[in-house]
Amino acid sequence: MPDQPRTESVQVTVSRRRMTSRFAASPQMIIYFFIAIIALGTLLLLLPFASRGEGGTPFVVALFTATSAITVTGLVVEDTAFYWTRAGQVIIMGMIYFGGLGFMTIATFLLILIGQRVTLTQRLLMRENLMLDQFGNLVRLTVAIVLIATGIQLLGFIALLVYFYLFTYPLAEAIWQAAFHSVSAFNNAGFLAFNHPSGLLVFQTDKAVMGIIAALIFIGAISYLVIIDLVRIRRFSRFSLNAKLVLAATLLLTLMAFAGFFVLEFDNSETLGNLSLGDKIAVSVFQSISGRTAGFEIADMTAARDATNVLQTALMFIGGASASVAGGIKVNTLAVVVIALTAQIKQRNKTSAFGREVPDSQVNRSYLILFVSVAFVFLVVALLSITEEGTPMREIFFEAMSAFGTCGLSLGITPALSTYGQLIIIATMFIGKLGPLMIGLTMTQRSENDLYRYAQERVTIG
Repeated sequence: MPDQPRTESVQVTVSRRRMTSRFAASPQMIIYFFIAIIALGTLLLLLPFASRGEGGTPFVVALFTATSAITVTGLVVEDTAFYWTRAGQVIIMGMIYFGGLGFMTIATFLLILIGQRVTLTQRLLMRENLMLDQFGNLVRLTVAIVLIATGIQLLGFIALLVYFYLFTYPLAEAIWQAAFHSVSAFNNAGFLAFNHPSGLLVFQTDKAVMGIIAALIFIGAISYLVIIDLVRIRRFSRFSLNAKLVLAATLLLTLMAFAGFFVLEFDNSETLGNLSLGDKIAVSVFQSISGRTAGFEIADMTAARDATNVLQTALMFIGGASASVAGGIKVNTLAVVVIALTAQIKQRNKTSAFGREVPDSQVNRSYLILFVSVAFVFLVVALLSITEEGTPMREIFFEAMSAFGTCGLSLGITPALSTYGQLIIIATMFIGKLGPLMIGLTMTQRSENDLYRYAQERVTIG
């Protein structure tokens, strides 16, 4: 019998490559986690120990407050100092701190603390969240952001603590007031916990308190990246183009706001008219810094002239710097739009500033953010004019712009909003915080439609 051929079995193990989930890789993860944190904050504020009122906190009030804190807006339907207990105020302060840093910054920092590896997906989201072009040093940058933000708030706390303890409060109360308002000021949140009805107005002639809070607001609104440039480089000529545009636009807008408020309210007895010249200047400086991004009110805006409120509305729409705690379309966006329009007027093909050219993709992104933001605000105004029928249009427009710019100033209609009006403002604060960012992130994703082009045809314009 012939020999049978020998057969050998070979076992092959094929390992499946791990695929990153679409959810984890999507920039929309930032939105999902912000919603989750708002939900958690709402549940905490619904607990009996969080509020002073009997019968518990209404759900919409808790949701409104949590959204306002997480988005660092400052609009409130109930007075923070008198409606919420100290425990409730601690919860609000924690949400402000978290909302100012942002989800990706804190998540990445926690991974570093527990010794976990930061994945490529997380680095990508962090890069897009900070609007950077490179991957390098993102982990170190995250640590620097958390340390710088916490350190500045700690310095603000010490400064306010010393002053409050020496001149205003006993030690325990001074510690609390200093902690809450250093966090609220740096994160441009506009929440107040002073235990007197006039709030910050009681310090209208106190230049020390105004100066400390204004400094915290200004630093928080120029973005962590610009702060790092200021600390490390210190020479304007060597700053990045982003830092140069932010600083130039911020200083210009602050000067315009100061001049406008000072001139328009100089003889208004209900705002500046009864103050000395030095106090008028101090209050105008404070409002020019706070009114654009933070919403702290050292003068009664409900008594301000219409022209002042129109100027204030425009400033709230602009907001602070990209990758900062502030909202609005951002001063970076405005600066790019202005220099792009200037280049077109001068018939230049490229947009440039400070000897550097701005990529066309960023110019297009700035135009899109501006257009979508204007359209969205007018939609909010239209909806509020329906739900808040009878409310003056100037108050509705001011409220909508404040919510979108996450500023927090109001002409007094926030507590009187209907339930539908409150829900509209809640959505506006959320979109105002994340909308411009998500437009930018979406435009960084390559679209399949870019793989081919149609034939060109001219359209009549103008």
